[in-house]
Amino acid sequence: MLALRLTRAAHLAVHLRRLLVAVASAGTGFLLLCALGHALTHPGTPGASALRLAWCTAPLAATAYLAAAVARTDPGTRPRPGLSAIGLGPGRLMAVSATTTALSAGLGSVAALLCFLQLRGDLTGTSIGGDVSDALAVGQALPVPAALTLLALAPATASAAVAMTLRPRERRPAAPSGSRRYGRFGAYGWGAARETFGTYGRFGARWAPATAAAGGGATAPAQPAAGHDTGVALLDAGGPPPGGDTPQAPVGGAHPPDAAEDHLTAAAGGPQPAPDARPAPRPQSTTALPWGIAVLTAGLAVETYVGNTTAPTADTTPSAGVLLGWVLTALGLALAGPGLTHLCGRLLQAVRPGALRLLAGRVLMEEAHRIGRPLGVVCAVASAGWAAATLYEADGPDFGPLSTLGALLVAGCTVATLLTAAVEAKHARADTTDALLRLGAPPATLRAAAAVRAGALLALFGPLTLIVARLASLPLTR
Repeated sequence: MLALRLTRAAHLAVHLRRLLVAVASAGTGFLLLCALGHALTHPGTPGASALRLAWCTAPLAATAYLAAAVARTDPGTRPRPGLSAIGLGPGRLMAVSATTTALSAGLGSVAALLCFLQLRGDLTGTSIGGDVSDALAVGQALPVPAALTLLALAPATASAAVAMTLRPRERRPAAPSGSRRYGRFGAYGWGAARETFGTYGRFGARWAPATAAAGGGATAPAQPAAGHDTGVALLDAGGPPPGGDTPQAPVGGAHPPDAAEDHLTAAAGGPQPAPDARPAPRPQSTTALPWGIAVLTAGLAVETYVGNTTAPTADTTPSAGVLLGWVLTALGLALAGPGLTHLCGRLLQAVRPGALRLLAGRVLMEEAHRIGRPLGVVCAVASAGWAAATLYEADGPDFGPLSTLGALLVAGCTVATLLTAAVEAKHARADTTDALLRLGAPPATLRAAAAVRAGALLALFGPLTLIVARLASLPLTR
């Protein structure tokens, strides 16, 4: 009921994005039902029907990818302070978002079933003819369990993708920011201060630290029994205290902040303060770039290996090796997309940048993890479309209606995911934009920076798409 209430009370833009998920689910469900109809019409060729069903995984994955992007930008299921007190923690909000996605995708599956039955003639008695008549299995009984299983694939996959994307993550302690050094006798650890000559042999420098009281919240070295020893240690560390008196520990067990005591604590090897429990910073976007290049190379190698097979005709489907090569190519470009976007931002700031290039480059570097992966997926889909257009040229086989539907579905889902990620990035830096406007930055400068970012990404990913498409189409056209 909560998912239905949030769905009904959402804004128009949220409803439009959910409608896109429903349309994508309807197209995917229709293609799955057509694969089932082809299996019913051609019982003697189970391999061809299984290959058609395998090619349906591309629109299925694109639908799940779009559903996850739409769920990330849904303001109704965003965690807010105070919601955990009424039982709406991150886990419950994740379940609500997955349920909302299942409702949208389920609505699309119902629409796909009605459309499939209408084209078969089960509802009106008039069936459609042409090239899709074999895929509709006109005049044959439709197995209800198989049809329901195939229709449930899109909602289940989309909900699982949303649950995996929005799953609650534990807060990890931030890594210490100091430089790592070798301590006493080669001990490898994080040092807060450099040790000077003779620190280890000073009198009283190796006393065990005492734990602070519960109310103090700080850790200080233990005080020796004799005040003379403390004075000797402080003289060695940084000189006598003001007034010549030996410092006394205050009530609570914590010492006042003093440079000599800090140096003594560091020299004595006392425990450092525990790191704050804030989330660890996001890793650099360039860490997956080598893996992306390796997977991309593997995909191109697979396509080259299967390129000596015969080109598909109008009645056949490209082989499973072509599908595997294109999947590896898309995965490699998706992994390399954030690193390439980060690199594009660095290149914009090279060679004495001005305010415009500096602003555009910093925004690209900051948003590389958010828009880089959708950019890589769009690049992969565009390269696959170029290779398919080269393969299915005018004197080659026809590009059937079901293949056209699948290609449009995959391309539309990836472009919609990229636009959704761009909107998410714009909302994420809304505070920064408002601060720049309050500081006096003209709006024309911000629009020019956005144009520079778009041009830089197009200049990088455009030639990359053409190169990958050319390399992918060469083995298939021999």
